[in-house]
Amino acid sequence: ERQLAALERRAGIEPEPVAAAVRFGELIAALRERAGQRVVVLVDEYDKPILDVLDKPDLARANRDFLRGLYGTIKACDEQLRFVFLTGVSKFSKAGLFSGLNNLRDITLAPEFSDICGYTDAELDAVFAPELEGLDRDEIRRWYNGYNWLGPEKVYNPFDVLLLLADRRFGNYWFQSGTPTFLVDLLSRRRVATPTLEGLVADDDLLSAIDVDDISTEALLFQTGYLTIADEEAAAGGSLYRLDYPNHEVKHSLNRRLLRAMAPVTGREATRQADLARLTAEDDPEGVKELFEAFFASIPHDWYRKNDIANYEGYWAALVYSHFAAAALDVRVEEATARGRLDMAVLTPGCVHLYEFKVVDGKQEDRTLAQMRERGYADKYRHLGVPIRLIGMEFGRDERNIVGFAFETA
Repeated sequence: ERQLAALERRAGIEPEPVAAAVRFGELIAALRERAGQRVVVLVDEYDKPILDVLDKPDLARANRDFLRGLYGTIKACDEQLRFVFLTGVSKFSKAGLFSGLNNLRDITLAPEFSDICGYTDAELDAVFAPELEGLDRDEIRRWYNGYNWLGPEKVYNPFDVLLLLADRRFGNYWFQSGTPTFLVDLLSRRRVATPTLEGLVADDDLLSAIDVDDISTEALLFQTGYLTIADEEAAAGGSLYRLDYPNHEVKHSLNRRLLRAMAPVTGREATRQADLARLTAEDDPEGVKELFEAFFASIPHDWYRKNDIANYEGYWAALVYSHFAAAALDVRVEEATARGRLDMAVLTPGCVHLYEFKVVDGKQEDRTLAQMRERGYADKYRHLGVPIRLIGMEFGRDERNIVGFAFETA
């Protein structure tokens, strides 16, 4: 209403005590008459009043209903409008928010518009050439490139690039600017295992919309920028999309945040992650085992009693995976081989560690390693020419710690 009042004053219109939707329509009509031209309407962050209160469903629904009436005015004023453009973080369903505005064209995944929200490689090199001097070009790409909206190439996060060029150091600029707490809480409540985030699959309907009462995990992560499209394949009646982290910044930062949600903060996160990166690079599986044993032992027993999240199998693998991802290591999950799927691979320049996880009531680590050998999990990585370790990690349901840890060179 304040924004409408400011626009009305500029147009010489006296505000009236009527509904905002009515005032909006009258403003469009007055501008059309006074300028003698049809009106352009630009709405930025059309969804912000809803996203800001998603953790308060009643208020979110009230804001959605208010905006539905406001945006419905655009359809009623169609003859007086030349162009309308709405942008936002998320894509709320037309039925929920735009039921009265059915003449919109959704360009979110239109290939011809795929690069309007980011920098391409060519743009970065051409426009910022003087500022790039002294910075590792490949590292810029690894940290900030990777967003894909079905265009011919991926794009960089502009916010990150501009702050990198200003500060001259790599940082989690975009992530630190406002990762919503509700997102981390939602992933925790839904018991979304962090390793699965790299391979979520969605179809057109799943990515197309969210609503206050129906928010799919895949759609929310995609629309808020924490996952992007890695691959597309044709499916009956549409497409299937495999989602993945867009870049190092998001993968590293999101897993650090999720770690804090999955287990109590112990105050040694940064040190533990640095140690994990060093031990892995030094090809020291025994050191990795000791690090995780100490971490699991540090979780207070009372925390398990109050949180049933620790009772499902994916929890343990998720904790291990998120530690590796937060340590900025090259972690790959559910790696397909000719004879099965490996739980997790960690690649460094000097070695490859292949992990298989089990939750058990007793040790069976020999069988775990035998399974890895039989399925030839190491074959996929032999061309790298570095030592390959097969590692079986087993978690005890009652012990709530590692009860079996065996490794061998493949």
